Amino acid sequence: MAFLKEPPHTHGSGARSAVVLVNLGTPDAPTSAAVRPYLREFLSDPRVVEIPRLLWWCILNFLILPFRSGQSAKKYASIWAREGSPLKLHTQAQAMLLRGALGERGHDDVIVAMAMRYGSPSLPDVLARLKADGCDRVAILPAYPQYSGTTTGSIYDAVFSHYRKVRNLPELRFVKHYHDDDGYIGALAHSVQAHWDQHGRPDKLVLSFHGVPKRTLLLGDPYHCECLKTARLLAARLKLSPDQYLVTFQSRFGKAEWLQPYTAPTLQQLGRDGVARVDVLCPGFTSDCLETLEEINMEVRHDFLSAGGKEFHYIPCLNESPQWIAALAEIAEQHMIGWPTMMTAPQRDAVRKDGEAARAAALASGAEN
Repeated sequence: MAFLKEPPHTHGSGARSAVVLVNLGTPDAPTSAAVRPYLREFLSDPRVVEIPRLLWWCILNFLILPFRSGQSAKKYASIWAREGSPLKLHTQAQAMLLRGALGERGHDDVIVAMAMRYGSPSLPDVLARLKADGCDRVAILPAYPQYSGTTTGSIYDAVFSHYRKVRNLPELRFVKHYHDDDGYIGALAHSVQAHWDQHGRPDKLVLSFHGVPKRTLLLGDPYHCECLKTARLLAARLKLSPDQYLVTFQSRFGKAEWLQPYTAPTLQQLGRDGVARVDVLCPGFTSDCLETLEEINMEVRHDFLSAGGKEFHYIPCLNESPQWIAALAEIAEQHMIGWPTMMTAPQRDAVRKDGEAARAAALASGAEN
């Protein structure tokens, strides 16, 4: 195995710390030509689709990509912002704001970067850039509050795969989940309450999470349980009774059974049952994206209203809300405990002088760098 080219080790150089906020990904443009390679990368991940590789390769390349690429491109076009993909724009803004929030907490030396598991900027490219910038401590912060092998687990795979080819590895830390984090739950509750303060309360609050195949639950994936815990904690914070809210799962793909109840059929049934108004929140998505803006706020909205519902309110994702950025900073800070990320000016000066002395001593002993 060939190792990646990397900067030579330099004695006395000060190591830096970084937080990498990682989201799922997005095509570079709302076109079939851009969507196709993105879908190929995403759906080729064995964490995402657990079908024998040869069989799935044929299905993917001869059945799915030729037809779904164009369909998906039209959906992306319906939610595309002038500046680009909503998911990328929100994630970029979150990373920038997170950097500011950490700075306000005293972590002035921490670099915050944004990466995508699929598409660009790719996680390997971002990790390589951080290496070149002298980062020897890297915390991976997934944009997924609830852990699933199909999402967070895949990020781990990508990180480990990249570093298999790196000779001088950084110290790594991983945020596995924060589905029950008090700040995250508080940010969700604030978002819902702010919407209700402006628009009144619904007959039913629907909490729609991204779906996964049911077999993943039976094989030990904790995602379903973590979604239900998030919903339970949020309902408690909002003082909701069990009959005032409902948990559903969206984005089913293929013919296999996925986690139930499914979002679209459930909303149709609520409309038929005479439920006049529903508010829908997607707690598992921290940035608005195709699955929230198109699938929920367009398709599911149409399903509910067509079935007899009167009012459909979509409550946006956390995006750049101050409460969410504060919670994100707290989560990152907790996972950097022990790293020298908070130093006064005299301390930084002392570290610099120690580094210079160490480098001088190494060079005097025959070191080349």
